[in-house]
Amino acid sequence: MDDTGSSTHPAGVQSPLLNNIVNGTVDYKGRPVLRSKSGCWRSAYFIIGVEVAERFAYYGVSSNLITYLTGPLGQSTATAAENVNIWSGTSSLLPLVGAFIADAYLGRYLTIIVASLLYVLALALLAFSTLIPSDCTNSIDGGSSCSPQLQVIIFLISLYLVAFAQGGHKPCVQAFGADQFDADDPEELKSKSSFFNWWFFGLCAGSTVGIFVVSYIQENLSWGLGFGIPCIIMGFALIMFLFGTMSYRFREKPQERSAFIRIGNVFVKAAQNWRTSYSSVSLQEHQHPHQFRFLNKALISCNESNEDESVCSIDEVEEAKAVLRLIPIWFSCLTYATVICQTSTLFMKQGATMDRSIGSTFKLPAASLQSFLSLSIVILIPIYGTILVPVTRTVTNIPSGITMLQRIGTGIFISIVSMVVAAVVESKRLKTACEYGLVDDPNATIPMKIWWLLPQYLLAGGSEVFTMVGMQEFFYDQMPSDLKSVGLALYLSVMGIGNFLSSFLIAIVEKATGGDGDDGWISDNLNRGRVDYFYYLLTGISAGSFVIYIYATKSYVYNRARTL
Repeated sequence: MDDTGSSTHPAGVQSPLLNNIVNGTVDYKGRPVLRSKSGCWRSAYFIIGVEVAERFAYYGVSSNLITYLTGPLGQSTATAAENVNIWSGTSSLLPLVGAFIADAYLGRYLTIIVASLLYVLALALLAFSTLIPSDCTNSIDGGSSCSPQLQVIIFLISLYLVAFAQGGHKPCVQAFGADQFDADDPEELKSKSSFFNWWFFGLCAGSTVGIFVVSYIQENLSWGLGFGIPCIIMGFALIMFLFGTMSYRFREKPQERSAFIRIGNVFVKAAQNWRTSYSSVSLQEHQHPHQFRFLNKALISCNESNEDESVCSIDEVEEAKAVLRLIPIWFSCLTYATVICQTSTLFMKQGATMDRSIGSTFKLPAASLQSFLSLSIVILIPIYGTILVPVTRTVTNIPSGITMLQRIGTGIFISIVSMVVAAVVESKRLKTACEYGLVDDPNATIPMKIWWLLPQYLLAGGSEVFTMVGMQEFFYDQMPSDLKSVGLALYLSVMGIGNFLSSFLIAIVEKATGGDGDDGWISDNLNRGRVDYFYYLLTGISAGSFVIYIYATKSYVYNRARTL
């Protein structure tokens, strides 16, 4: 037996140990890894635990951010809302940068460590910024001994450091976790699909606890402690991640050029040969010869007399086509992200006006309404994984039960239904406010229990179980092997751009419906607005986008037959 743990019998038959080696992966010392001693769930548990801690920390900061900005920092509601929206959108787009750095330079493992260290530093600075006096005192010479903006400046710098840290952390941790499963092994392939389900379960569990626990500490005990606890949790998460190092599988570094260079070169070569006729291109070896035909021209040499001139290979052209095929799917999911953004804004505003009392003494905090969504996901994911997948698997013979695109489409349809339900509930709320004469009192509690919002939150949560998890698996699976982090960053960018689109749409609706001092659809006094009309507008836009999605999926061809 050699040092890789494999042997060959005299008859030339390979021993089981050779089959036990996972191709294309090595351990932390660069040695071949055995399937029975590395990766799979033994490694995934560490990585999911890290994600739970990271989401606890992130939502511990973000869920109550607007309260801190309008409270201790003294910003106006409009300014604070603008700052929160810009920060949230930026946070969702920065994973594109982190994924590029990981896939092109550092690798996922090292990027996770660097991002985690930056995360701990940023959260420590956030906690420190709360200790800076916000009121200036006069010194002996009559001048001010502090800048009234110092606390705000340090806080915002720390906040954007958190955004940069999670931009490197989030896509790499998830991609690194999925790397622990061998897609060429049937059993591990099933586990890999389950990994995305339980990953999202852990994500929602961490965010739910973060929203409940940290927001309570921030509002009732101390903001410094409320930001300090996430810092400590992230420190433990880094230690947990390092403990699992010896069990991790690491992707072997490809000997060929970077995928960014390979794909970029295909587009450059195709552009150089744009005058060349398609008849000059051999299509026999192509998997999808008639899709994005213009890229086939990258196979042609510009100067046939120059033997040293390099041309792109068929594999490189197919790789570029695989990336292009993702764009229509990505684009058609943007409206879904715009709909889901309402769960943390207008859904919460609806709930803030309703009866939130539980019993005779406890009143549910408005910020905790966001946890309804996470709780519904925590409940539904085990049902999906333990009941729905096995049942559909027996019918379709697909390891994951249904295809990734079917899963995404199902969630988009459910989100459309959730908008209709939200509109109906809002109409009921407005009617109740009118019946009790509370239309002109924006601070009045509408005699309508908060539980009326449960159906729309459950539907939104159900849509995320399908679409969000489906997008994670889809964009990871369909990207080239050394661009997996970028694939997950594309999924995250859908939500980031969805935030910006939601703000843009709200601004247009406000301008179109609220001129000349009249209350528009989205009014400061929600009782005089017509948020239900806005929900119906989103329903129509989502339905149109869903038609585009169905059209895009009909022409989509999966990279590998096993994903069908």
